Amino acid sequence: MTNIIKLNAAPSTHEFLKSISTQQSTENFTVVITENQTKGKGQRGNTWTSEPNKNLIFSTLIKEINTLGNSIFDLNIAISISIIEALETFKIPNLNIKWPNDILSEGKKISGILIENTISSQQSISSIIGIGLNVNQTNFENLPKASSLKNIVKKEFNKEELLLEIMNKIKNNLEIISNKNSDILWEKYHSYLFKKNIPSIFELSNSRKFMGIIKKVLRNGKIQILLENDLLKEFDVKEIKLIY
Repeated sequence: MTNIIKLNAAPSTHEFLKSISTQQSTENFTVVITENQTKGKGQRGNTWTSEPNKNLIFSTLIKEINTLGNSIFDLNIAISISIIEALETFKIPNLNIKWPNDILSEGKKISGILIENTISSQQSISSIIGIGLNVNQTNFENLPKASSLKNIVKKEFNKEELLLEIMNKIKNNLEIISNKNSDILWEKYHSYLFKKNIPSIFELSNSRKFMGIIKKVLRNGKIQILLENDLLKEFDVKEIKLIY
């Protein structure tokens, strides 16, 4: 049974959960959810903005995942795949993962993930996973690459049902990692990887653009891109972004 803490409004579910997890004994898979997040965080230091009462915004605590023999990026893979699998049960079409972990449907971003890890001396990690899923919001002014479940399939969704399904998938996939079967998840991740093996435009941190082809994501979380001179080069998430 998942312990769920509901907040009417909060600056950040991520920060709230981080605060209580350091102050008291907090159950594994505790979820903090809010209808109105005023200072949500996303990847690369970006903010995650959301219309109140329309979307699924929550953070969950995952404690003591043993990483011996595993990549820390396995957790990223497991969470991304969990959201994809949950959305498939609700018949959301054309799902992809844009490296490292944006969830797309029909080429539009519908979900973002923020993972913050703490590694212990015993090589186990505790993580706070922040997830934002655009559910029933329909207006994305000035966000041409964003969409929602309602916009895509033309119906309202029950946010609590979505939450429970995502959490079930997360628990299942973390069990796979614990059993040292993460190769299964890596294979799934690459099957959903957006623009894999398709010539694409990328932009470096210095704003220079170039053409390349995504080949795979490595165990360290870096992306491997085939350049026009037939060289393979690895990039970190802070070094490059895909233009699409």
